[in-house]
Amino acid sequence: MAETTLDKAYRMLTSEDDGRVCLDIPESACNHQPRNFFTHIVALGATKTADGLIDPKLVLSWLLTQLGAPAVFLGLLVPVRESGALLPQLFTAARLRRLPYRKYAWAGGSIVQGLCAISIGIAALTLEGQAAGATIIIALTVLALARSVCSVTYKDVLGKTVSKSRRGTATGTATSMSALFVLVFGAMLASGLLKRMDVVVTAIFVASGLWLCAAILFATLEEEKGATEGGRNPLSAALDNFRLLRDDAQLRRFIATRSLLISTALAPPFMVALGASDRSENMFGGLGLLVIASSGAALLSSYVWGRLADRSSRKVLIYSSGAATIALIGTVVLNALGLLTDIWALPLVIFALMIAYQGVRLGRSTHLVDMANEDTRAAYTALSNTIIGVLLLAGSVFSLIAELAGLQTVIVVLAVMSALAIPVAISLDEVQDDEAR
Repeated sequence: MAETTLDKAYRMLTSEDDGRVCLDIPESACNHQPRNFFTHIVALGATKTADGLIDPKLVLSWLLTQLGAPAVFLGLLVPVRESGALLPQLFTAARLRRLPYRKYAWAGGSIVQGLCAISIGIAALTLEGQAAGATIIIALTVLALARSVCSVTYKDVLGKTVSKSRRGTATGTATSMSALFVLVFGAMLASGLLKRMDVVVTAIFVASGLWLCAAILFATLEEEKGATEGGRNPLSAALDNFRLLRDDAQLRRFIATRSLLISTALAPPFMVALGASDRSENMFGGLGLLVIASSGAALLSSYVWGRLADRSSRKVLIYSSGAATIALIGTVVLNALGLLTDIWALPLVIFALMIAYQGVRLGRSTHLVDMANEDTRAAYTALSNTIIGVLLLAGSVFSLIAELAGLQTVIVVLAVMSALAIPVAISLDEVQDDEAR
């Protein structure tokens, strides 16, 4: 049979020259692998692009500021988005495992996210103030719950449809593709050639279309039936493993470090609000620079952090804690000097903070994997995610602090949290050295 264009593209991306490799997937799925491979790239790339276009840390926080929503809603954006996507997995994973075809659950979750994005866009066009804030937060809550379903099912579907040796290529290509599109979005905003709110609202509706199209495409995957038995509810597992906190001092220190460093996820909306003291066209262009700064930080720092984490994830956590502290203190200093509203200032500190955020993400995941062994890894992950999910939800208290004491006070508190993470991270073991021995 003649080689198709799809087969050629698949072979080029995977460097597969000596026969099709089908590892850890059903034999019947092997012939469908090129199409499944590109289906994953396009569908996942579309949803990751949508995530960037509707980023709560930057885009939605800017949008709420422009709509005159109270600061209390700004403080809810990240906790709702992050904990809403994490905690429900404790209750839904076992039920979703009973589905023989999980691609439909993922597609359903993507459809709901698309509908929620439409709701956010409509709210931006028709509402202001408290009504806009409340409506957008409710829509984001539902979006996060739908995302949790996608998160639970995606890795399982990937494992059944793409070979073990090709999964990283598929997800990595999708991530790179989405980063490029988000950078283009940021450049469009920064150019100043387009009208203010129209570009952001249009991007939100584009995000909704991407989620809906991804759902339709993902449902076309050639997925084999999966096992429906043997799944244990992660909530029960997490509760059973709370005793690990009592027995393992290193685990306690790791979770303490990770808990303090949720400051890197919570800070951006408050930084955006502090820097957006007016609603000028200049600030609108600044949003584009913020998006570029965030995406650029991920592209430039992830590889470096990853390489360093392979040598010492402990040092990555220490360095990223220090970088976050500097970025947040820098925000306060620039604001005190009256410079934070300058077009360059907020993108600069956001860039620095997002570099730290990428370090936190890579450092914590590498440290957990290398700290645990085959018997304890699942328990450590479940316990850590449970605690962090609860703390992220509790992080909504910062919105109350912002209302009562001001945005600058919140940023100072988050800077203190980042600084306190440094000595805790220093007390961690060099788990890569332990592994080497």
